[in-house]
Amino acid sequence: MAKKPRKPGGTPATVALTAAGTEFTVHEYAHDPASASYGEEAAEALGVSPERVFKTLVADVDGELTVAVVPVAGKLDLKALATAVGGKRATMADPAAAERTTGYVRGGISPLGQRKRLPTVLDESAAGHPTICVSAGRRGLEVELSPSDLAALTSAVLAPIGRA
Repeated sequence: MAKKPRKPGGTPATVALTAAGTEFTVHEYAHDPASASYGEEAAEALGVSPERVFKTLVADVDGELTVAVVPVAGKLDLKALATAVGGKRATMADPAAAERTTGYVRGGISPLGQRKRLPTVLDESAAGHPTICVSAGRRGLEVELSPSDLAALTSAVLAPIGRA
């Protein structure tokens, strides 16, 4: 059976960036399904420091799904995420709920162009880089943009939510 052709215009993330008139660069690489870490795989494949490649995680903060964008070089501090959005307790969201709500598959969840816009927190370390890379909406596809553009497009709060 023939592969279904990609929709013109790209992923919902790249469509959203284009519609907003935001400057961005798309980076594509061959995704290895056996890879243990999607983010580290992206950093290595693109030759970009893991501190500049950010992963998009979905957490449940007091019953509300919330997006956390942190460097692949570290981990998400769930307590700091809850604090950043005025919550008390955060846990990682059920993967099926994250996929259903964002419209993306795990390992390809982008903070941009989600099916349902969720509260978003961007780790403050992003501000220290002229550009960062985040998922463009599928495994093997990253988008590079300025942290300030990402924060503006997602209405993100910048907070210290990543840890080494």
